[in-house]
Amino acid sequence: MTNERIEHQLRLLPASPGGYLMKDAAGGIIYVGKSKNLQQRVRSYFHASRNRSKKVERLAHNVKDLEIRLTDTEFEALMLECRLIRELKPMYNKKMKSTYGYAYIAIRDNEGIWDLGIADNPEAPGIRQAYGPYTASRHTVEQAVRSIREVLRIACNRNRSASTGVPCLNHSLGLCLGACLGGEAILSNNQILARFDAFLDGRDPGLREEMELRMREASGQYDFEAAAKLRDALNAIDLFAKQEEVAGVTEQNRNLVVLEHLNEQEFKCFLLRRNQILYSQKLDLSKDTHEALSKELADKTLACFGKAGLPLAGKPRRDEIDEARIIYRYLQSSDCRHASIPQAWIETADAVRIFRALEEMI
Repeated sequence: MTNERIEHQLRLLPASPGGYLMKDAAGGIIYVGKSKNLQQRVRSYFHASRNRSKKVERLAHNVKDLEIRLTDTEFEALMLECRLIRELKPMYNKKMKSTYGYAYIAIRDNEGIWDLGIADNPEAPGIRQAYGPYTASRHTVEQAVRSIREVLRIACNRNRSASTGVPCLNHSLGLCLGACLGGEAILSNNQILARFDAFLDGRDPGLREEMELRMREASGQYDFEAAAKLRDALNAIDLFAKQEEVAGVTEQNRNLVVLEHLNEQEFKCFLLRRNQILYSQKLDLSKDTHEALSKELADKTLACFGKAGLPLAGKPRRDEIDEARIIYRYLQSSDCRHASIPQAWIETADAVRIFRALEEMI
């Protein structure tokens, strides 16, 4: 049963994008959400339904007040939600509550034998290469790593205190090439992990292609158990590859000018770098010519990116990855168009080239 204040707020909700903050009787924020259509989304929490989960029922029962923050686009609503959850840590928001729960995977060098595993610190001693962070649950990442290690037969679990030459249990199960025995098997083990690194880096798609071929062959021979394991390993390797693609786009630290049309006359402009919106503005085509808008936007682009200084280096950190994923998906969608402005143009104040690039995009 909703109170009169909530009922009144629900009636006034707009059918537009934005974020919503749900508060308890003491005024504390217990949940933050976002939607492309606030009217439909927020009202759905308070409409009785057999499909409504117990969690949503408890949440709706405890909500005594709403705060609405309107945005022009769903992209802004997503970025707003992400920031507010990190800052406020509402009790009903679990997924993005703590980025320190995000795990890395790493290739470690254990006395010359390379191994793939989970890492909390990508710069810990013994790590040759780290990937991530991954926003999937730690259990999901662990399962993915286990699946890849077993299918690629690099799951050597020898006792580190034992001397090389004693086979590990996984070797007898066919899950280890024999790195525990020493010799050429160590080289084979390390070469597979080098190819895994090259795949995630986008330099060698062959490893995945070979796994896919093995899966088809196993299925053709009616070895459905082996085919299923290979399928799971392929899903795991794709999970890691997609995250590295997100990280790679962020690591490029491009100066991005993004345009999203709101209607026939208006569009929203964003200036993005790494995981941040540096500037946003709504522009009206009915008030100015394309040339005038391009000139205005070029001046703002030069001033904004120039003031922001040099781009940061390195892959996104844990506290950057959520926004980085949102920006990556936005740029891949059909909702917007974007142009990359070379840093050299910013440093030389080349307003003419910036103007031409933006005029073509507008």
